[in-house]
Amino acid sequence: MNHLSPEIRARALEIVALYPDARSALVPLCHLAQEQDGWLRPEAMEEIAQIVGVTPAEVRGTASFYDMIHLEPVGKYVISICTNIACLLRGGEDLLNHAQSSLGIGVGATTSDGMVTLEEAECLADCGRAPCVQVNHRYVGSQTPESFDSLVEKLRTGELSDSIPPHGTLIRVRRNVGSR
Repeated sequence: MNHLSPEIRARALEIVALYPDARSALVPLCHLAQEQDGWLRPEAMEEIAQIVGVTPAEVRGTASFYDMIHLEPVGKYVISICTNIACLLRGGEDLLNHAQSSLGIGVGATTSDGMVTLEEAECLADCGRAPCVQVNHRYVGSQTPESFDSLVEKLRTGELSDSIPPHGTLIRVRRNVGSR
């Protein structure tokens, strides 16, 4: 039985066709499965393994290397707050502490409504707008405690859904070039 939806499975097979070796499509297929479920479920790993011709353990081993692929459920919105040196000096740790208090969760946890998972990031490479914050790998710029609370409210109400898709969706434009 297939875990991937017919649409996602069709896209997976299209992606595999872009590579000379099916195994090379493993990471993109993990992203596709995560787009469907919000995280990489064991059932998806089994199906991906079957599609690319490896074992489910190889899929898990590869996926576990990448922090953009989640092996456990996460919220619809994954908020990452940088606490590296530039962000630390501009209030990154204070912002992270505020986020934990405001959301009522610790780092690595998800709110009870399943909307937000909070992450501490080592560096998000946007030091000019420290403290740097990303939501689902989209930059949202420097944040203060007040703007953070407003950001979370806009996420909860769907006001930002045009610019920040649900977690798991990395791209909105589909690749259509490569080996055929």
